[in-house]
Amino acid sequence: MPNIPYRLLRKTLLSLALLVSVCAGATPGSAASALYFSFDRAIDGTAAPFVLASVRGLFRAENLTVTTGQAAGSPDAIARVASGSSDMALADLNALIRYRDKENGPAVKAVFVLYNKAPYAIIARKSRGIATMSDLEGKTIGIVDGDLAARLWPAIARMNNIKRDKIKPQKISAAVREPMLSAGQLDAVTGLSFLSAINLRDRGVPANDLAVLRFSDFGSEVYGHALIVNPKFAAANPDAVKAFVRATIAGIRLAIQEPARAIDDVLLQMSGGARDVELERLRAVLHDNIATDEVRRNGLGGIDTGRFDAGISQIADDYEFRKRPSASDIFDDSFLPPASARRIN
Repeated sequence: MPNIPYRLLRKTLLSLALLVSVCAGATPGSAASALYFSFDRAIDGTAAPFVLASVRGLFRAENLTVTTGQAAGSPDAIARVASGSSDMALADLNALIRYRDKENGPAVKAVFVLYNKAPYAIIARKSRGIATMSDLEGKTIGIVDGDLAARLWPAIARMNNIKRDKIKPQKISAAVREPMLSAGQLDAVTGLSFLSAINLRDRGVPANDLAVLRFSDFGSEVYGHALIVNPKFAAANPDAVKAFVRATIAGIRLAIQEPARAIDDVLLQMSGGARDVELERLRAVLHDNIATDEVRRNGLGGIDTGRFDAGISQIADDYEFRKRPSASDIFDDSFLPPASARRIN
Protein backbone atom coordinates (compact mmCIF):
# COMPACT_ATOMS: atom_id res chain seq x y z
CA MET A 1 0.00 0.00 0.00
CA PRO A 2 1.43 3.44 -0.88
CA ASN A 3 2.53 5.70 1.97
CA ILE A 4 -0.16 8.43 1.94
CA PRO A 5 0.59 11.51 4.06
CA TYR A 6 -1.71 11.66 7.09
CA ARG A 7 -3.05 15.15 6.31
CA LEU A 8 -3.92 14.19 2.72
CA LEU A 9 -5.58 10.95 3.86
CA ARG A 10 -7.58 12.77 6.55
CA LYS A 11 -8.70 15.45 4.09
CA THR A 12 -9.84 12.78 1.63
CA LEU A 13 -11.80 10.91 4.29
CA LEU A 14 -13.46 14.12 5.52
CA SER A 15 -14.43 15.03 1.95
CA LEU A 16 -15.96 11.59 1.47
CA ALA A 17 -17.83 11.92 4.77
CA LEU A 18 -19.25 15.28 3.68
CA LEU A 19 -20.32 13.82 0.35
CA VAL A 20 -22.08 10.95 2.11
CA SER A 21 -23.80 13.34 4.51
CA VAL A 22 -25.16 15.49 1.69
CA CYS A 23 -26.39 12.49 -0.26
CA ALA A 24 -27.79 10.57 2.67
CA GLY A 25 -29.60 13.26 4.65
CA ALA A 26 -30.42 12.92 8.30
CA THR A 27 -33.32 10.51 8.47
CA PRO A 28 -34.58 7.97 5.91
CA GLY A 29 -37.66 9.33 4.17
CA SER A 30 -37.14 12.93 5.33
CA ALA A 31 -36.03 15.74 3.05
CA ALA A 32 -33.15 17.78 4.43
CA SER A 33 -33.56 21.56 4.43
CA ALA A 34 -31.12 23.21 2.02
CA LEU A 35 -29.48 26.41 3.21
CA TYR A 36 -26.82 28.67 1.65
CA PHE A 37 -24.52 30.32 4.19
CA SER A 38 -21.87 33.00 3.57
CA PHE A 39 -18.82 33.80 5.66
CA ASP A 40 -17.84 37.46 5.50
CA ARG A 41 -14.20 36.63 4.71
CA ALA A 42 -11.87 33.74 4.08
CA ILE A 43 -11.98 30.80 6.47
CA ASP A 44 -9.42 30.87 9.27
CA GLY A 45 -9.25 29.59 12.84
CA THR A 46 -12.19 31.73 13.94
CA ALA A 47 -14.50 29.79 11.61
CA ALA A 48 -14.05 26.62 13.68
CA PRO A 49 -17.64 26.40 15.04
CA PHE A 50 -19.05 26.28 11.50
CA VAL A 51 -16.37 24.00 10.11
CA LEU A 52 -17.01 21.59 12.99
CA ALA A 53 -20.76 21.76 12.41
CA SER A 54 -20.08 20.62 8.87
CA VAL A 55 -17.37 17.97 9.21
CA ARG A 56 -18.58 16.51 12.53
CA GLY A 57 -22.14 15.98 11.26
CA LEU A 58 -23.83 18.63 13.41
CA PHE A 59 -25.70 20.13 10.46
CA ARG A 60 -26.66 16.65 9.29
CA ALA A 61 -27.98 15.81 12.75
CA GLU A 62 -30.27 18.86 12.43
CA ASN A 63 -31.45 17.65 9.00
CA LEU A 64 -29.70 20.49 7.18
CA THR A 65 -27.75 20.46 3.94
CA VAL A 66 -25.56 23.57 4.16
CA THR A 67 -23.62 25.04 1.25
CA THR A 68 -21.10 27.75 2.11
CA GLY A 69 -19.62 30.70 0.27
CA GLN A 70 -17.33 33.62 1.01
CA ALA A 71 -18.27 37.30 0.82
CA ALA A 72 -15.89 40.24 0.52
CA GLY A 73 -16.50 41.68 3.98
CA SER A 74 -19.55 42.24 6.15
CA PRO A 75 -21.26 44.79 3.83
CA ASP A 76 -21.09 42.25 0.99
CA ALA A 77 -22.36 39.44 3.25
CA ILE A 78 -25.30 41.63 4.31
CA ALA A 79 -26.05 42.55 0.70
CA ARG A 80 -26.09 38.87 -0.26
CA VAL A 81 -28.58 38.06 2.47
CA ALA A 82 -30.71 41.09 1.60
CA SER A 83 -30.88 40.04 -2.06
CA GLY A 84 -31.60 36.40 -1.22
CA SER A 85 -28.47 35.05 -2.89
CA SER A 86 -27.49 33.83 0.61
CA ASP A 87 -30.06 32.55 3.09
CA MET A 88 -27.87 33.28 6.11
CA ALA A 89 -24.46 34.83 6.73
CA LEU A 90 -21.95 35.77 9.36
CA ALA A 91 -21.56 39.56 9.50
CA ASP A 92 -20.60 42.36 11.87
CA LEU A 93 -23.68 43.45 13.80
CA ASN A 94 -22.59 47.09 13.69
CA ALA A 95 -22.33 46.95 9.90
CA LEU A 96 -25.89 45.58 9.91
CA ILE A 97 -27.05 48.44 12.15
CA ARG A 98 -25.69 50.98 9.66
CA TYR A 99 -27.14 49.04 6.71
CA ARG A 100 -30.60 48.92 8.27
CA ASP A 101 -30.56 52.70 8.73
CA LYS A 102 -30.63 53.18 4.96
CA GLU A 103 -33.93 54.14 3.39
CA ASN A 104 -36.05 51.22 2.12
CA GLY A 105 -33.45 48.59 3.07
CA PRO A 106 -34.71 44.98 3.42
CA ALA A 107 -35.48 44.07 7.03
CA VAL A 108 -32.49 41.76 7.51
CA LYS A 109 -32.09 40.83 11.16
CA ALA A 110 -29.57 39.03 13.33
CA VAL A 111 -30.75 35.86 15.06
CA PHE A 112 -27.66 34.82 17.04
CA VAL A 113 -24.75 36.90 18.36
CA LEU A 114 -21.48 34.99 17.97
CA TYR A 115 -19.11 37.65 19.36
CA ASN A 116 -20.51 38.85 22.64
CA LYS A 117 -17.67 41.40 22.64
CA ALA A 118 -16.63 43.03 19.38
CA PRO A 119 -12.94 42.42 18.59
CA TYR A 120 -12.24 46.09 17.72
CA ALA A 121 -8.84 47.19 18.96
CA ILE A 122 -5.85 49.41 18.49
CA ILE A 123 -2.74 47.31 18.01
CA ALA A 124 0.43 49.20 18.90
CA ARG A 125 4.16 48.66 19.33
CA LYS A 126 5.42 48.95 22.89
CA SER A 127 8.84 49.77 21.45
CA ARG A 128 7.24 52.95 20.09
CA GLY A 129 6.28 53.99 23.62
CA ILE A 130 2.70 52.73 23.69
CA ALA A 131 1.42 50.55 26.52
CA THR A 132 -2.07 51.95 27.06
CA MET A 133 -4.59 54.36 25.53
CA SER A 134 -3.13 57.55 26.98
CA ASP A 135 0.20 56.79 25.30
CA LEU A 136 -1.37 57.25 21.86
CA GLU A 137 -1.19 61.05 22.08
CA GLY A 138 1.62 62.29 19.87
CA LYS A 139 1.69 59.05 17.86
CA THR A 140 0.70 58.08 14.31
CA ILE A 141 -2.16 55.61 13.87
CA GLY A 142 -2.87 53.81 10.61
CA ILE A 143 -6.59 53.80 9.82
CA VAL A 144 -8.25 51.77 7.08
CA ASP A 145 -11.11 53.64 5.41
CA GLY A 146 -14.44 52.17 6.49
CA ASP A 147 -12.85 50.06 9.23
CA LEU A 148 -15.45 49.60 11.97
CA ALA A 149 -12.84 49.81 14.72
CA ALA A 150 -11.88 53.24 13.37
CA ARG A 151 -15.56 54.22 13.26
CA LEU A 152 -15.91 53.45 16.98
CA TRP A 153 -12.62 55.13 17.89
CA PRO A 154 -14.16 58.61 18.51
CA ALA A 155 -16.41 57.16 21.24
CA ILE A 156 -13.54 55.26 22.86
CA ALA A 157 -11.30 58.33 22.77
CA ARG A 158 -14.03 60.49 24.33
CA MET A 159 -14.75 58.00 27.13
CA ASN A 160 -11.05 57.69 27.96
CA ASN A 161 -10.23 61.41 27.75
CA ILE A 162 -7.89 60.94 24.80
CA LYS A 163 -7.14 64.17 22.89
CA ARG A 164 -7.66 63.07 19.29
CA ASP A 165 -6.23 66.33 17.94
CA LYS A 166 -2.88 65.23 19.40
CA ILE A 167 -2.90 61.97 17.42
CA LYS A 168 -1.90 61.85 13.77
CA PRO A 169 -4.21 59.59 11.71
CA GLN A 170 -2.79 58.13 8.50
CA LYS A 171 -5.16 56.57 6.01
CA ILE A 172 -3.92 53.21 4.74
CA SER A 173 -5.29 50.19 2.90
CA ALA A 174 -6.04 46.94 4.68
CA ALA A 175 -3.32 45.22 2.66
CA VAL A 176 -0.52 47.30 4.23
CA ARG A 177 -1.85 47.53 7.80
CA GLU A 178 0.37 44.84 9.35
CA PRO A 179 3.38 45.34 7.01
CA MET A 180 3.60 49.06 7.84
CA LEU A 181 3.31 48.48 11.58
CA SER A 182 5.84 45.65 11.57
CA ALA A 183 8.25 47.81 9.51
CA GLY A 184 7.99 50.66 12.03
CA GLN A 185 6.30 53.05 9.58
CA LEU A 186 3.38 53.48 12.01
CA ASP A 187 3.11 53.49 15.79
CA ALA A 188 -0.28 51.75 15.91
CA VAL A 189 -3.21 50.60 13.74
CA THR A 190 -6.91 50.05 14.20
CA GLY A 191 -8.26 46.58 13.45
CA LEU A 192 -9.52 43.33 14.93
CA SER A 193 -7.61 41.91 17.87
CA PHE A 194 -7.61 38.29 16.66
CA LEU A 195 -6.51 39.30 13.14
CA SER A 196 -3.92 42.09 13.21
CA ALA A 197 -2.23 41.20 16.49
CA ILE A 198 -1.76 37.54 15.59
CA ASN A 199 -0.83 38.33 11.98
CA LEU A 200 1.88 40.64 13.32
CA ARG A 201 3.32 37.90 15.50
CA ASP A 202 3.32 35.68 12.43
CA ARG A 203 5.36 38.38 10.68
CA GLY A 204 8.01 38.17 13.40
CA VAL A 205 6.95 40.98 15.74
CA PRO A 206 7.59 39.68 19.29
CA ALA A 207 4.46 39.21 21.39
CA ASN A 208 6.03 41.27 24.19
CA ASP A 209 6.35 44.24 21.80
CA LEU A 210 2.61 44.36 21.05
CA ALA A 211 0.05 46.32 23.02
CA VAL A 212 -3.44 45.07 22.08
CA LEU A 213 -5.82 47.77 23.32
CA ARG A 214 -9.20 46.04 23.07
CA PHE A 215 -12.02 48.55 22.97
CA SER A 216 -14.11 46.22 25.15
CA ASP A 217 -11.56 46.84 27.94
CA PHE A 218 -11.98 50.60 27.56
CA GLY A 219 -15.75 51.00 27.73
CA SER A 220 -17.06 49.65 24.42
CA GLU A 221 -20.55 48.13 24.74
CA VAL A 222 -21.11 47.06 21.13
CA TYR A 223 -21.56 43.44 20.09
CA GLY A 224 -19.55 41.88 17.28
CA HIS A 225 -20.30 39.35 14.55
CA ALA A 226 -23.70 37.68 14.39
CA LEU A 227 -25.72 35.28 12.27
CA ILE A 228 -28.08 37.19 10.00
CA VAL A 229 -30.95 35.81 7.91
CA ASN A 230 -32.96 36.75 4.85
CA PRO A 231 -36.45 37.74 6.10
CA LYS A 232 -38.31 35.75 3.43
CA PHE A 233 -36.23 32.65 4.10
CA ALA A 234 -36.78 33.01 7.86
CA ALA A 235 -40.55 33.34 7.41
CA ALA A 236 -40.75 30.31 5.13
CA ASN A 237 -38.18 28.15 6.96
CA PRO A 238 -38.16 29.02 10.68
CA ASP A 239 -37.25 25.48 11.71
CA ALA A 240 -34.19 25.50 9.42
CA VAL A 241 -32.98 28.77 10.97
CA LYS A 242 -33.47 27.35 14.47
CA ALA A 243 -31.63 24.19 13.45
CA PHE A 244 -28.68 26.21 12.09
CA VAL A 245 -28.46 28.12 15.37
CA ARG A 246 -28.49 24.87 17.38
CA ALA A 247 -25.74 23.38 15.21
CA THR A 248 -23.68 26.55 15.63
CA ILE A 249 -24.00 26.30 19.42
CA ALA A 250 -22.89 22.67 19.28
CA GLY A 251 -19.92 23.68 17.09
CA ILE A 252 -18.90 26.38 19.58
CA ARG A 253 -18.97 23.86 22.42
CA LEU A 254 -16.75 21.44 20.49
CA ALA A 255 -14.29 24.25 19.68
CA ILE A 256 -14.13 25.22 23.37
CA GLN A 257 -13.65 21.62 24.48
CA GLU A 258 -10.91 20.71 22.00
CA PRO A 259 -9.48 23.75 20.19
CA ALA A 260 -6.39 21.91 18.97
CA ARG A 261 -8.44 19.15 17.35
CA ALA A 262 -10.83 21.77 15.94
CA ILE A 263 -7.94 23.55 14.20
CA ASP A 264 -6.88 20.30 12.52
CA ASP A 265 -10.32 20.26 10.84
CA VAL A 266 -10.15 23.96 9.96
CA LEU A 267 -6.72 23.62 8.32
CA LEU A 268 -8.15 21.08 5.90
CA GLN A 269 -10.54 23.77 4.64
CA MET A 270 -7.82 26.44 4.31
CA SER A 271 -5.12 27.10 1.78
CA GLY A 272 -1.74 27.25 3.47
CA GLY A 273 -2.73 28.00 7.06
CA ALA A 274 -0.13 27.61 9.83
CA ARG A 275 -1.36 25.43 12.70
CA ASP A 276 0.20 27.41 15.56
CA VAL A 277 -1.08 30.72 14.17
CA GLU A 278 -4.65 29.50 13.63
CA LEU A 279 -4.76 27.74 16.99
CA GLU A 280 -3.70 30.98 18.68
CA ARG A 281 -6.36 32.83 16.67
CA LEU A 282 -9.09 30.41 17.72
CA ARG A 283 -8.09 30.49 21.38
CA ALA A 284 -8.06 34.30 21.30
CA VAL A 285 -11.53 34.63 19.80
CA LEU A 286 -12.98 32.04 22.15
CA HIS A 287 -11.53 33.73 25.24
CA ASP A 288 -11.92 37.39 24.30
CA ASN A 289 -15.07 37.48 22.16
CA ILE A 290 -17.22 34.35 22.46
CA ALA A 291 -16.96 32.71 25.90
CA THR A 292 -17.08 35.96 27.88
CA ASP A 293 -18.16 36.31 31.50
CA GLU A 294 -21.53 37.62 30.32
CA VAL A 295 -22.03 34.57 28.11
CA ARG A 296 -21.08 32.22 30.92
CA ARG A 297 -23.80 33.87 33.03
CA ASN A 298 -26.54 34.18 30.43
CA GLY A 299 -25.76 31.73 27.62
CA LEU A 300 -24.64 32.09 24.02
CA GLY A 301 -26.30 34.12 21.30
CA GLY A 302 -28.53 36.68 23.01
CA ILE A 303 -28.31 40.39 23.65
CA ASP A 304 -29.07 42.67 26.57
CA THR A 305 -31.30 45.54 25.45
CA GLY A 306 -29.72 48.05 27.83
CA ARG A 307 -26.25 47.21 26.58
CA PHE A 308 -27.48 47.35 22.98
CA ASP A 309 -28.83 50.86 23.54
CA ALA A 310 -25.54 51.95 25.10
CA GLY A 311 -23.71 50.59 22.06
CA ILE A 312 -26.00 52.56 19.74
CA SER A 313 -25.07 55.74 21.63
CA GLN A 314 -21.39 54.94 21.08
CA ILE A 315 -21.91 54.32 17.37
CA ALA A 316 -23.70 57.69 17.20
CA ASP A 317 -20.40 59.44 18.03
CA ASP A 318 -19.40 58.83 14.42
CA TYR A 319 -22.76 58.20 12.73
CA GLU A 320 -25.94 60.25 12.43
CA PHE A 321 -28.93 57.90 12.47
CA ARG A 322 -31.94 58.58 10.31
CA LYS A 323 -33.90 56.65 12.93
CA ARG A 324 -32.23 55.38 16.07
CA PRO A 325 -32.87 51.60 16.17
CA SER A 326 -34.10 49.56 19.09
CA ALA A 327 -32.80 46.08 19.81
CA SER A 328 -35.94 44.50 18.30
CA ASP A 329 -35.34 46.38 15.03
CA ILE A 330 -32.02 44.59 14.58
CA PHE A 331 -32.25 41.35 16.54
CA ASP A 332 -34.90 38.61 16.52
CA ASP A 333 -34.56 36.28 19.51
CA SER A 334 -37.39 33.96 18.45
CA PHE A 335 -34.94 31.54 16.79
CA LEU A 336 -32.86 31.04 19.94
CA PRO A 337 -33.16 27.90 22.06
CA PRO A 338 -34.00 28.43 25.76
CA ALA A 339 -31.19 29.94 27.83
CA SER A 340 -30.60 26.57 29.50
CA ALA A 341 -29.72 25.09 26.08
CA ARG A 342 -27.23 27.88 25.36
CA ARG A 343 -25.06 27.52 28.47
CA ILE A 344 -21.36 26.77 28.26
CA ASN A 345 -19.15 25.45 31.04
